[in-house]
Amino acid sequence: MKKNQNIMLVLLLLISSSVLAQQESMITFYRNHLNLVNPAFVGVEGKTSIQSTIRKQWTGVKDAPETQAVSFMTPLGNKKFSIGLSFVHDKVFIETQQFVAVDFAYDVKLTEKLNLFMGLKVGGNNYQVNTSGLETYNLLLDPSLQPISRFNPNIGMGFYLKHDKYYVSLSTPKMLDTERAKNEDGYAAASTDRAHYYLSGGYDIEVSPTIDLLPSVMIRYVNGAPFSTDFTATTIFNEKFDLGVTYRTDNSLAGMVKFTISKRLQLGFAYEYMMQRQLLARANNTNEFYLKFTL
Repeated sequence: MKKNQNIMLVLLLLISSSVLAQQESMITFYRNHLNLVNPAFVGVEGKTSIQSTIRKQWTGVKDAPETQAVSFMTPLGNKKFSIGLSFVHDKVFIETQQFVAVDFAYDVKLTEKLNLFMGLKVGGNNYQVNTSGLETYNLLLDPSLQPISRFNPNIGMGFYLKHDKYYVSLSTPKMLDTERAKNEDGYAAASTDRAHYYLSGGYDIEVSPTIDLLPSVMIRYVNGAPFSTDFTATTIFNEKFDLGVTYRTDNSLAGMVKFTISKRLQLGFAYEYMMQRQLLARANNTNEFYLKFTL
């Protein structure tokens, strides 16, 4: 019995340490919902909008990773200052995390066509492990399998350089290392979540008066984990229909579409496929939904 419980604990620690070495969720629609990782982005559009992303990984696998994100951003006064709110809920097996933040951005005009947006993110992360979700025995008798709940405040910052034809984004949404969970003398104690760093950029190529090509890249880095990079190419038709493809260096490929229904409403869908053959066939599929409403 004790051996089975130790196996369960090891599995929990593997999920906490290895699988989630990149603790922050990865969004395929990163270019559209960039304020989740870069607070400076709330000032870029100069409009009031609400965005939502729902991501379900490994469709068909019980307790597979899920991400739900909602954000709001609006300019203030003369539009030099902007403010935003964001909420991200992540769930993996028996782990859940909720991150709530307020974003502030300031616009500095460098040239006629070049603006630098500087942003600050202030928020907190609520981390929980629901060990009652484990199918084992004598849960109350083994303190190493007790539930974990921890709240950590955090701050982040970001910069966004915007030109008529290109953009460059650099940010770290959570600068402070925070405690999570680890195995200490056979008990679930605390471990450290590392700061994540994001570098992205894109270019707008006008193919014709009605067609634009937007290549972009997103590089993610966290100490103790390999770089993760998204290479994306999106084609926009008549500013109404977007069709894109993304390759991620963890060996996954995604296709995405986005419809501009009106000046106020955009809807998007992405389908991601893991190309690692060693995974179960039913664990290869990921679906992502995107919605944006401009007020």
